Amino acid sequence: MTKKKSRTRKNKSDGSRIHKVGSTRKSAVSKMRAAATVRAKVKSQPGKTKTAAQSQPKSPAAKNRSEGLRSYIAAGRPSKQDFIRVYGKRGHLMTWRERAKAGITAENFQEALAAKKG
Repeated sequence: MTKKKSRTRKNKSDGSRIHKVGSTRKSAVSKMRAAATVRAKVKSQPGKTKTAAQSQPKSPAAKNRSEGLRSYIAAGRPSKQDFIRVYGKRGHLMTWRERAKAGITAENFQEALAAKKG
């Protein structure tokens, strides 16, 4: 087994946590190795699927945030300059509902941007 040149912050915190317990250096090293193998096994397991109750945002603000993020992704993750080019000076300050009222929805944003550039 090759020796690692540098330890990450996570590994350092594991070591300090083990040393605080009052174990010897030998047992601390074995505990750190055991923790690393457990972490590797957990990472290799397939992810659990979320149930409908877990993926639902709870507050109205969280729902609005998630809807805005969904619209932003649907628009192709535009920059501030892209918003200004399509919607005008205050385009980057508008919400997606205001932008839809202006006539260009998130789904049609890339088409409108191409028309303004070309």
